[in-house]
Amino acid sequence: MSAEYIVKREKITRSPIHPGVIFAEEVMPELRKSRTIGEIAALLKVSRSILYRVMAGEVAVSPDMAVRLGKLCGNGPNLWLNLQAAFDAWEASRRLRKEVRSIPTLR
Repeated sequence: MSAEYIVKREKITRSPIHPGVIFAEEVMPELRKSRTIGEIAALLKVSRSILYRVMAGEVAVSPDMAVRLGKLCGNGPNLWLNLQAAFDAWEASRRLRKEVRSIPTLR
């Protein structure tokens, strides 16, 4: 018999990892074995500065960037968009938590 564990989302205190940081830490090391960052940016058809800002988590992975990363990595845009959505939702929940406390949940 397996036990069921309920996760209370409001108790989660650590933010999801920004998808650009995941790309930088998990994908780039493998790509960098054979290409420079400039070459990778050129393959993505973006500037190096944009690629650096995405990888630093300074800017969101836009739908356009998600399509580019998904094509480059071969995993499609949905992974990158879902990661960004989870990150954005967590950030918004933290930022608005006091304000939304007064909003009722209708049943």
